[in-house]
Amino acid sequence: MCSDTSNLFSIKQWAEDDRPREKLLQKGPKTLSDAELLAILIATGTKKETALDLARAVLNNCSNSLEKLGKLSVQELMHTKGIGPAKAITIAAALEISRRRATQVFDNTTKINNSQALFEYTKSVFMDLNHEEFWVVYLNKGNVPISRQCIGKGMIDSTLADIRIIFKHALTFSAPQIALSHNHPSGRLVPSEQDIKLTKQIIEAGKLLNISVVDHLIIAQNCYYSFADDGLL
Repeated sequence: MCSDTSNLFSIKQWAEDDRPREKLLQKGPKTLSDAELLAILIATGTKKETALDLARAVLNNCSNSLEKLGKLSVQELMHTKGIGPAKAITIAAALEISRRRATQVFDNTTKINNSQALFEYTKSVFMDLNHEEFWVVYLNKGNVPISRQCIGKGMIDSTLADIRIIFKHALTFSAPQIALSHNHPSGRLVPSEQDIKLTKQIIEAGKLLNISVVDHLIIAQNCYYSFADDGLL
């Protein structure tokens, strides 16, 4: 006995005007909504819902926020009914490609002359993180990045930054300047007492090696706080 698959919705069964793939080819990817782009990744629906229905359900569970979507694990994506392992993995892979592309925007001619330039250079490494990370950008005399290194990873409200490792890398790269940055997943941009204390310790250690700290950013989503701009360096 053959099973009835007539109710299984796929993109090919939609009206032509509603097919995200055809719409993308004819009008370009920028014309598609977030749900339509996600539907292309999901590809097929269920007996009761189209791929676009599933895409809308996934986004609805994220309050229609792509930022929140990016933070979901494969397991969390599967909490949406109709999203199995294969669909969840496809979505997770696409999000990871997006993150990796963001980290490769700048080349070695980029200059870090102010806090905004430092923010643009470092913000991608903090994208979608649910924990704190501490990064250091190593600069030459012309303020051009030599390297960008993750020094420590922490829990939701704490991070570890070993000062010895920070300056070990600086000596390895022969970097006369460094720029610090870490994120606050809570969204709070005010530096904690621990942040201020650690910054002062790094500055003092740098003086002994004739390595200057040009700034320290606290990054939360698409905003930042600059120690240099606030006169704390």
